[in-house]
Amino acid sequence: MSSVDEHSVAHVETETEATIARNARNGLILFGVYVLFYIGFTYLNAFQPKLMASTPFGGLNLALIYGMALIVFALVLALIYMWQCKAAKRKQ
Repeated sequence: MSSVDEHSVAHVETETEATIARNARNGLILFGVYVLFYIGFTYLNAFQPKLMASTPFGGLNLALIYGMALIVFALVLALIYMWQCKAAKRKQ
């Protein structure tokens, strides 16, 4: 009886050190952008609770809107990172 591993084709990605460094740098930059956005959320919650309790759109308070925006923003940054990594790989 054979296992799945015996018949599967090994896919090995080879990336140069420069590509790995560029991807790491891009990831850290995007992470820094997200941290700044999150610090703004934390600051407003800690020091401006009345502002976060305000309801600017459709009865939803700003804390909920900002929190959902954090989630969407994280997904957008992840997509940007994936796009940058693919673009760097195509240049090789």
